[in-house]
Amino acid sequence: MFRGLAAPAQYLLPAALLIGAIASVFGRMRRKKLFNSVARNENTLESISWREFELLVGEAFRRKGFTVQETGQGGADGGIDLVLLKDGEKYLVQCKQWRRQLVQVNVVRELFGVMAAEGAKGGFVVISGRFTEDAKAFAQGKNLHLIEGAELNDMIRQSRAIAAHRNSQSTTNKASYQPTSVSSDPLAQTH
Repeated sequence: MFRGLAAPAQYLLPAALLIGAIASVFGRMRRKKLFNSVARNENTLESISWREFELLVGEAFRRKGFTVQETGQGGADGGIDLVLLKDGEKYLVQCKQWRRQLVQVNVVRELFGVMAAEGAKGGFVVISGRFTEDAKAFAQGKNLHLIEGAELNDMIRQSRAIAAHRNSQSTTNKASYQPTSVSSDPLAQTH
């Protein structure tokens, strides 16, 4: 019975893997194009869709050295849009791309509860707008980072500038090596 499956499987399995790899490359190209368009001010955080906002935030964290798993695929995501991994630690991200609205403390409390349930080291609430003062007060003293739209835009532009600088250095001085510094801040840029 298994011999009958082996012949088609030897062609179907590599084809499925190839299709997955191609889809991954196209997804990466899409995220990079979106990231660059926001960095160049061609798009604003308010002009993109909620799904593009999540992709943009994921790309920003990738460029900060995190491994990113996207969980919010249009359905219920349990309060988590992205799972970040860095140095063996797990961080959770909730993205809110609300137009002209302050994000209330309940969103921050919800992520904090999910962090505890999931055993995450920390979390990020990333929004296109601003947080209320109550939300900011709740996050103080917790390993919970609140990133407002202006800060996200700065993060994107800095990351793009660092990448451009690295590209120009790599073409002029490929032999130089500088060790990285160790930081407990998960947003510390890896050089």
